[in-house]
Amino acid sequence: MGSIKFLEKTAIKCSPELAFDYTQDYSQRLVWDTFLKKADLIEGAITAGKGVKAYCVAKNGLGMVTEYVSFNRPKATAIKMTKGPFMFRSFLGSWNFKEIQTGVTEVIFLYSFQLRFPFNLATRLIKRNLQRNVRQRLKDLKRSIEKSN
Repeated sequence: MGSIKFLEKTAIKCSPELAFDYTQDYSQRLVWDTFLKKADLIEGAITAGKGVKAYCVAKNGLGMVTEYVSFNRPKATAIKMTKGPFMFRSFLGSWNFKEIQTGVTEVIFLYSFQLRFPFNLATRLIKRNLQRNVRQRLKDLKRSIEKSN
């Protein structure tokens, strides 16, 4: 079975630099990212960047180690799962930041994953749940940035 992909986006009243920096600052991550209960850079990393690993745990208890495979401030960043829940054969994510008008940035989250058997039998349910979570994360990000701006 191929990869399952989906994209969610929102427009936020801020610069791409602000949105990028805020989302990649792990000291601020749990302020806005209500999907997570833990978000830490690991292996001695202090700031996010290409090759840096992070460990995040969702509120449902599932944890994942990811590695930054791209870090292009303020335009885009991408991660891949290096260790995670058994249900995922692979997991990739990218976040893109594009100024669509002066002072307004479109933030796009693109996720791609493959599920192992028997979890692939529930692909639609898992995808729908992940999409709902990503939509909420984007709403929370927008609220957090625009409130402090």
